Amino acid sequence: MTNTRAVTNIIEPKLVIEGAGVLLRRSIAPSRANLFDPFLLFDHFAFNDPIEGPIQGFPMHPHRGIETVTYMLEGSVRHRDSLGNSGSIGAGDVQWMTSGRGILHEEMPRRGPSGNIYGFQLWVNLPADLKMSAPRYQEVTAENIPTVQRGDARIRVVAGGVDGVAGPVTEIAAQPVYMDVQLAPGARFEQPIPEGHTAIAYVFEGAGDFGMDEHGAGAPVEAVKMAVFGDGDQLRVQASPDAGVRFMLMAGAPFREPVMPYGPFVMNTWEEIQQTLEDLRRGVFAQA
Repeated sequence: MTNTRAVTNIIEPKLVIEGAGVLLRRSIAPSRANLFDPFLLFDHFAFNDPIEGPIQGFPMHPHRGIETVTYMLEGSVRHRDSLGNSGSIGAGDVQWMTSGRGILHEEMPRRGPSGNIYGFQLWVNLPADLKMSAPRYQEVTAENIPTVQRGDARIRVVAGGVDGVAGPVTEIAAQPVYMDVQLAPGARFEQPIPEGHTAIAYVFEGAGDFGMDEHGAGAPVEAVKMAVFGDGDQLRVQASPDAGVRFMLMAGAPFREPVMPYGPFVMNTWEEIQQTLEDLRRGVFAQA
């Protein structure tokens, strides 16, 4: 017998300014309460309103102790880092960066053919024993992200699995599920999620009923909002009969460790944050 996950909270994103004046919708921010363990941050970014002015982006900045996940829908992001890596994340691509003990990187957005820039950034925590591991990237182009068509449901699988199809991002400590799910009007979607794992869904197009029980009752959630699920082993969604729905589904195993966030760093103790700042001052941050 399955135990369906009900929606326990619906979050309306807050508008925040980051980087060199980038306007973002933020649903989750790093906090010592660590309510969405192992997920620390979720941002929805767009540069499509002329009043925002020239595109600014995220000049060179440091990270330690986390993984940053960039998923593009439109436009692209040029990136380079202190390890000598550089490249572009285009529409449909994903970059899963494990900062580990430290990396300096830059992310500069560019408009696509439509004139738009549109995407998401997720931060995933690292457990204490991996926070000082070597940095690494998993960069996956759109054509290498599998798409599963299940009836009227279209699922792009970045991490985790659907119907035996595994996403290309692997060897992540949080055992994540990260999927782009699009449902036609009235379509249903079901996905097993291990009990004890955190599960959230960011609705960015349309509307639907989330966390449906065996009687078909769920919580209505519309774009743009985040649904937070309680525990269980099965997640159910039914799209609106009018517009359908599209959402990012995220799930992962919590580490249940204390966290100490400080700007772009998330460590376990204040002493580790102080050491990080000292490494920056001494110019040995990315070589520590």
